[in-house]
Amino acid sequence: MALTIRPYQEGDAHAVAELYNRHRDNPNPVAGGVSGAELARELAERETATFLVAEDDERLVGTFGLFHNTGRRSARAGELIADMFFVHPAHRGGLVTGRLFTEAVEWMMRTGCLVLRLTVNPANTVAFRLYRRVGCVSVGRAVPGEDGNVELHNYVPLVVRSVLADLGERATAALGGLTSFASVTESRDDELRSDVRVVDGVRTVDYSLALGEFRIDASVDVDRGAVREARLTEPDGTARALRIARPPYEVRATRGVAPYRFTESALTCEVDGEDGTLSVHVAGHRGPVLVSTWPSCRADRPAGWREGEPRDLTLEPVRGGVRVTERDGDATVTGTFTLDGSGLFQEFTRTGSATGRIFQTVGLRQGVFTGDDGQAYPIGLGQGVRDASEIVAASRAVPDGAELAWQGRDVRVSLSVDGPLRLVHSTLLERGLEPGPDGVARMRTAIRPSGADTTRRLEVHAAAGGVTVWREGATKVLRSPYPRTRSHGYNPHWSAGLWVTRENSRHDRAAGLGWGVPAPGAWEEKHPLGLHAPDSGLDWEIAADGDGIRVDARTSGTDRETVVWLTPQTPLRTAVVLDSDGERWELSSGDFRQMWARRAAVRLSDGRWLHCAPAAGPHDELVLRATPSGLLVGGVSAARESAWLLSVHDTPLSF
Repeated sequence: MALTIRPYQEGDAHAVAELYNRHRDNPNPVAGGVSGAELARELAERETATFLVAEDDERLVGTFGLFHNTGRRSARAGELIADMFFVHPAHRGGLVTGRLFTEAVEWMMRTGCLVLRLTVNPANTVAFRLYRRVGCVSVGRAVPGEDGNVELHNYVPLVVRSVLADLGERATAALGGLTSFASVTESRDDELRSDVRVVDGVRTVDYSLALGEFRIDASVDVDRGAVREARLTEPDGTARALRIARPPYEVRATRGVAPYRFTESALTCEVDGEDGTLSVHVAGHRGPVLVSTWPSCRADRPAGWREGEPRDLTLEPVRGGVRVTERDGDATVTGTFTLDGSGLFQEFTRTGSATGRIFQTVGLRQGVFTGDDGQAYPIGLGQGVRDASEIVAASRAVPDGAELAWQGRDVRVSLSVDGPLRLVHSTLLERGLEPGPDGVARMRTAIRPSGADTTRRLEVHAAAGGVTVWREGATKVLRSPYPRTRSHGYNPHWSAGLWVTRENSRHDRAAGLGWGVPAPGAWEEKHPLGLHAPDSGLDWEIAADGDGIRVDARTSGTDRETVVWLTPQTPLRTAVVLDSDGERWELSSGDFRQMWARRAAVRLSDGRWLHCAPAAGPHDELVLRATPSGLLVGGVSAARESAWLLSVHDTPLSF
């Protein structure tokens, strides 16, 4: 066997991806596997410090990566996170594992990064015992959490670097003769418990390192990332204290800053004064409904969705919220967070690095997730989108203009995509900070608790010939260009979002049903929610009906059909649920040109659903037309009097 350990090179990505995809026990599994391009992008996004590959006769058999961040977590000063440590099954138990680990640690010592962090599945007893044998200790949570791993720290490089200058010639020579770290430290058991010992109020871990016949005993302050004291025992048993060199970095300590809280209507926002993490809470829901991380001044130190590090933050109140600023040298990031009763508004400006990202976690554990395809899925990992939390670069990008929504019993969370966004899984989003022309990156997330604002707003204008505004609470139901006139589909005179016309019969052989072009002649106001057209003998009015509205239309003629038209507030492609002759169909408006139905539900831009149905007429039908301008819905009736029921709900039709 000709074993070679070397740094990753451009062109290795496809071989590494193939190695991972072939083995289900790889440390970074993603359903369906990852491509070479995704793996290469992941290494770039993690700000990789070094990535080592092991080759046996030029065949890739192992990898070991050291990273500044992984998506989940971000390393503190002096730390690196080990991940993607994988050895081909045929080479486990041999030289590959030890060589990869040893060369990674030696690289750390040369570059001044002296604390190694890693996660391991404790049920993988072979790997867990290996890490314990080479000096990895538990300084935090000692049992696995939701991700199935425990985190371990290795301070051996820190101890060696801190005492190296005072070891003496013979002990230094013994250190130089080491070929593996497997026998350096005293054996630790594989029990799931913390190795921390509190001394004088300081959290410490102890090390005993064997350098041939020499022994170093050291105590490490785990919160400062520094050695507190160390002693060297000579082969003859004499011992002396060692001078401690300060590490070439300083770990930022927490300052004890209290979180900043503010409330608007039923929403409460809390901003962590230490790391800038933002949480939104709704009364009655256990835990936050949304958590948003802080974008760092430094591109290599973005906060992870599991953990953020202390930062130099200033918080100052602003109207409706708070402004948070981080400074790091000449670089600054400023975030302004406000609540307006219907959701969270975030604005970011930055100097220095032009890039930045945040992770947002939707805190609904049960309910319905509606993706950008308009399909509804139960909230859960692997539902609606694959779980790419191990390789964030393999997440699914969501196009601009798409809508995402999460509906639970207590609250609804939704957003319209207006910048770089990837779904890591169904409740975890990665969002890029893309500034607008004014240099500000803006994000809005609608959060609507159950029983929230249900105020209805309707505006009817005779000049537009119909309804120009319909809102149900924070939900905008209709699109209307009023007071301007625009083209929509094949209608050159679109002005209202709901209007009524008389059209050729739907079964007219020569022409078929028209497109809602208004007839000449003025409309007159009957009352605030009703209009009359004297020239055509057509009139209509709106009244409340249950949890929605009822539109009644009347005509004096019987030779044509009366159509109540709507242009719903939807993205260009949206989900539609139809009752077609008693059968339920779920479609995308991008997949049809025209559909007829007895009842229909249309997904609006904020993720809620507009339900449409005739009130009584057995021959009344709905027509739905997908156009380059957006969706057009018509309620068609041949009767002198017709009525239509329209209402907005959190879920589509069910029957």
